[in-house]
Order: sequence, then structure tokens, then C-alpha cells
Amino acid sequence: MNNNSEYSIETKCIQAGWQPKNGEPRVLPIYQSTTYKYETSDEMGKLFDLEAEGYFYTRLQNPTNDMVAAKICELEGGVAAMLTSSGQAANYYAVFNICEAGDHVVLSSTVYGGTFNLLTVTMKKMGIECTIVDPDSDEETLHKAFQDNTKCVVAESIANPALVVLDFEKFVNAAHAHGVPLIVDNTFATPINCRPFEYGVDIVTHSTTKYMDGHAMCVGGAIVDSGNFDWTKHGDKFHGLTAPDDSYHGVTYTEKFGRKAYITKATVQLMRDLGSIPSPMNSFLLNIGLETLHLRVPRHCENALKVAAWLEQNDKVAWVNYPGLKGNKYYELAQKYMPNGTCGVISFGLKGGRDVSVDFMDHLKLAAIVTHVADARTCVLHPASHTHRQMNDEQLIEAGVQPDLIRFSVGIENADDIIADIEQALAHI
Repeated sequence: MNNNSEYSIETKCIQAGWQPKNGEPRVLPIYQSTTYKYETSDEMGKLFDLEAEGYFYTRLQNPTNDMVAAKICELEGGVAAMLTSSGQAANYYAVFNICEAGDHVVLSSTVYGGTFNLLTVTMKKMGIECTIVDPDSDEETLHKAFQDNTKCVVAESIANPALVVLDFEKFVNAAHAHGVPLIVDNTFATPINCRPFEYGVDIVTHSTTKYMDGHAMCVGGAIVDSGNFDWTKHGDKFHGLTAPDDSYHGVTYTEKFGRKAYITKATVQLMRDLGSIPSPMNSFLLNIGLETLHLRVPRHCENALKVAAWLEQNDKVAWVNYPGLKGNKYYELAQKYMPNGTCGVISFGLKGGRDVSVDFMDHLKLAAIVTHVADARTCVLHPASHTHRQMNDEQLIEAGVQPDLIRFSVGIENADDIIADIEQALAHI
């Protein structure tokens, strides 16, 4: 199919990526092979020198993986993308691709607990420091977080589980004023509801495990580059992209690969050395999920709004947080950046505090307690006891996670059945 950019995002969910030639399989094949055959040594040698395009070892690239990455790239409106074995790996690669020991990152305080731990604990051991900022900070406060050695800003379009909607304009302006890219995890909104590149974001990551897969079958991640950040203009900061790479015979990524320099480096250098690649089978299954993304996401949002409105009227509920509710703190930002909907995740707390919230969850029947979020089935989690368990109460509050917070991921079942399940569980407390 030619001129994919002319098609709507719904059509791209189906048609983008794999483009079969005459006589080839209509459905994306699973290239379940670690290696690829060549007729001569010279042909393979050119691949290792980055002088030719092709496949030689699946740890770097695989046709099935690349076709799915190409689809996600089109959905986000980027120039290049790569898949990783998990969303955690995607966030790690996205940052580590431009950071090294002695560098600094500005991090939104409300990012997913796993991302927070990755950057503030694990990457700190690698010599990369973080300054934590409240996403609701004013611009003056935000600017104070930057240092001479800052290399990027990391945030989420919709925070997990705090459901903070990022003010893209404010964060883009701050990042670019200091000559660094803004990296945004767009997992919860998905490109169906939000395309961060349209607001100036430079790099987008995803945990494809969530809505993109949609069926809780495969862990995975993705990184998409807008191609718009001028690495050369800030070459003193990003020498990994603008100076010769000795491990590839002195190739300079920005000179040789232009707007695709960032993803090329992440693929041929980081994936080569760290190897967090998805299996072709997982990418095949992810692609099946992507084909219905445009159908599922609106249903998630429709159901979530119904559930959130019902919770808001219940006497046993202390508070409800859902950006789609009028009167919500982030409603106006959501209307500005995500007018068609936000996500299917709600957070709320019950009167009586943490213990009551946990007791309520134990009485749910339809909604399952799982370490997961954002798939077709309704599920529930208590972050303070589960995903954010490593944080103390002070850190929880800073991350936007109240101790009584219930993260309720509304599925695509009948909304009345979901509400009935909540009602019967509330009757026990």
C-alpha cells in the first residue's frame, strides 16, 4: 500500500507495516529464525559495516519485529521505531541511548513505579542522576530542575496510576529551551487518543503489553522517534550520535542515517550489546492486537466513564480520579490534548482508608486482582501493596499514589456487569 500517511489511523491499524508483494502471504509471517543466509561473505560483511540493509541475526533485527515496529511508527507519526522485549526495556533503551555515566535526567514524579525505580535506583548505579519534578509545577520551577549535564526529560502522557495528564506544551518548551529531547511514555493514551509528536514531543515509548496487545498475552515495548530533534545542533551533548562510533568502524549516526540516527543507534548498538529483543511470535500476536486497537480503545473509554460516574455518586466512595469526568483536575488538559478520550483506567479510594480498599478488592468476582492493566478484561490492583510496594508513604504521595488508591482497569465487557460487580463487592464492606 502506498502513501500510508493519507489513510486514517483506523485503516493504519489494519494495513500499516507488512506490505506483501505479489504471491507473498497476506498475513504477516512469523520469521521464526535466528539467522539469515547469504551467498557470499562480502554480502554479509556489508551488513556488519552498516553499508547495506538486511538481516543477519535476530538479536539485532527480525522481519516480523520490524513490520510491527513500522506499524506502530505509522500510528504515532514517527520516522523510525524499534520493538523491545518489554516496556521497561523500551524506557531503558530510550534514555540510555543518549545518556552515560555523569549525565542527568529530569523525571516526572508521577511516572509508573517501575520506570521511577529504573531511573532513580538502577540507572543511578550506572552514574546517571535524576531530578524529580512535579508535572503540575509551574514553568519557573520546571526550568530550575535542569543542569548543564541534563540529557533528556522523561514523562508520561497519562501517568500510571496517578492519571495525571501531561501538559505537553509546558514540558516541550522547557526541554527544548535547554537543548534536550522530551521522551513521553504514551502507553495509556495510545496513538488512538493522543499523538504526542503533534505537540512537539521528540520520542515516544510504549509498553505494548497493555492496550496495544490488548489481551494480556505478550510482554513487549516500543520506541518511536519523531525525527524532529536536531542532535547535530546540540552535538556537544549528544556525542554518541554526532561523533564516530569506534565499534562500527567510525560511523557517525547523524551523518549516515539523518533523521533515523537515534533509532539506528539504539538498534545496532544497544540491541547488539544488550539483546532485549522480542520473540517473533510475540510480535505476531502484538500485531493481531493492533488490528483492533481502534475498536477497543473507544470502548474502554466509554465503559470507564460510565463506571467513574457511578463511583462518583456512591456513598462508600471517598474520591474518584478519572480525567474524562467533568470537574476533574485534568479534564481541561485532557480536552486539549485527548479530546476523543483518555484511557480505560480509573483510580479511586473508599471511605475507611487502605484496609477497606484492600477488603473491597478481595470481594470482586468479575474484576480480577492481577499485576496488569489495560487489556480487554477488567482488572484491579492496589499499587501501594503491589506495583509501588518498594516506596515509602512519602514517596507514594510524591508519585501521586495515595495509600488507599485502587487502580481499576475497566475492560470491554458490558459496563452494567462491571458496575454490578463493584456494587456487590461494596456491599461486603
